[in-house]
Amino acid sequence: MRGQLVRLHRWFGVATALFLFVAGLTGAIIAWDHELDAALNPSFYQARTAGPALSSLELANRVEAADPRLQVTYLPLEVEPGQTLQMMVLPRTDPATRKPYPLDFNQIAVDPVTGEIQGRREWGAVSLARLNLIPFIYKLHYTLQLPFMGGFDVGTWLMGIVGIVWLFDSAIALCLSFPSFKAWRKSFAFRLKRGGYALTFDLHRSGGVWIWGVLMIVALTSISMNLSSQVVRPIVSRLSTLTPDPINNPEILRAPQPGDRVLSRERIVDIARQAGKDRHLTVPPGGLYYAGGLHAYGVGFYAPGNDHGDIGLGNPWMYWDAVTGKQLAAQIPGKGTAGDIFMQVQFPLHSGRILGLGGRILISATGIAVAVLSITGLLIWLKKLNARRRSAHNANLLARNPDGAHGTNGASGTAVRS
Repeated sequence: MRGQLVRLHRWFGVATALFLFVAGLTGAIIAWDHELDAALNPSFYQARTAGPALSSLELANRVEAADPRLQVTYLPLEVEPGQTLQMMVLPRTDPATRKPYPLDFNQIAVDPVTGEIQGRREWGAVSLARLNLIPFIYKLHYTLQLPFMGGFDVGTWLMGIVGIVWLFDSAIALCLSFPSFKAWRKSFAFRLKRGGYALTFDLHRSGGVWIWGVLMIVALTSISMNLSSQVVRPIVSRLSTLTPDPINNPEILRAPQPGDRVLSRERIVDIARQAGKDRHLTVPPGGLYYAGGLHAYGVGFYAPGNDHGDIGLGNPWMYWDAVTGKQLAAQIPGKGTAGDIFMQVQFPLHSGRILGLGGRILISATGIAVAVLSITGLLIWLKKLNARRRSAHNANLLARNPDGAHGTNGASGTAVRS
C-alpha cells in the first residue's frame, strides 16, 4: 500500500510542481495587490485635482457621455479622498456593424473633481509594463494567462484540476510523512547542520507537515475559486441547500423582452439603499455592478476601499432585475444555509482576509512555502530518478559482463562502479 502511495505522490507532485510553483509565488504577491499596484502606479490611483468630488454616479454619466463607445459596468459608489475613481468598462455595440466597438482598455481611472480620465488599461493583459504588472500577475495566478479555446476557459479549468490533484496529493503526503509512529518527531525536524540532500528532503517533508492544515485549506479553496459552479457547488448542493443566485442559477432570470428599458444606476442605488436599511446593514451601498448578459444589477455593501472585504466573511451583495427592479437574490455574510455559508467562506479563506492583516501575511508566507515545496519535491524526484537510472545502467553492465561482479580493484570493477 505504501509503495502505491509513494508512486501516486511522485507522479502527482511532478505533474503539478511547476503549476504550484507559479501559483505559490503569484499568490504571495497578490495578497497585497492593491497596495503594490498603488505603489507602482501612483498616477492611476492619486487624483490630480484637489477639491470637492463629484458623485460616483455623476462621474459615470460623464464618462459615458464623453465616449459613447463604452459602458460603465462596475462602479465604486464612494470616492476615497485624494484618490481616483476606478471603473470597469465594456464596449457598447456599434449599430452600424452590430459588433462591439473596438476598445483597448477595460479599466479607467477618473479624476473625481473634473471627471477627466487620468489613465486607461486592459486589466489582465499579457504585459510586464508597470501599469499592467499586478493585474497580469493576478490573472496569471488563476489562469496562467492561457486563452479561451473554442469558448472553453482552458486556464481556469487547468488550474482548477491542479487544485483537485493537489488536494488529494496533500492527503497522501501526510500519510507518507509518518512512516513510523515511534519516529514521529523526525517528521517535524529539519537537519540544518547536514545541509545538502538531507535538508532538501526535510524542507519538503517536514515543511509540508508543519503547514499541512493551511495547505489543505488553500488547495480546497483554490478549487472553489476556479471550479465553483462546475465542481464545488454541485457537490455542496447534495449535502445542503444552496440559495439560488443569478450567476449560478439562470432559471431565476427573466428573459429579455422587446422594448425593455434598463433601470438607471440612480434608481438601483435608491432601491439598494432601502433594501440595506430593511436588512439592518451597517454599511451603505459601496459598489455597483451591471451584468448585461444576465440583465441584472449587483450591489455590494461596504465602506470605501473595502471592496475585497478586509476581515470576516466578506461583504453583503444583493441582485436585482435590471428592467423590473425585482430582487433576485441576497448574499449576506453569515446568513443562509450551511451550504451558503460554506461557499461564502471560500474567498476569505483563500485570500487570508478572513483573519484580516494577519491572515494576508499567513497566505503570503504560505505561497512562498508552496513554491519551496514544489522545487524541493522536483529536486528529490530528480535525485531518485538519477539513482534509478544509474542502478539500471549498472545492472545492464553486470548482465553483459557477469565476471565484473567479482572485481573490486580491477578494470571491470571500476566500470561497474562508474
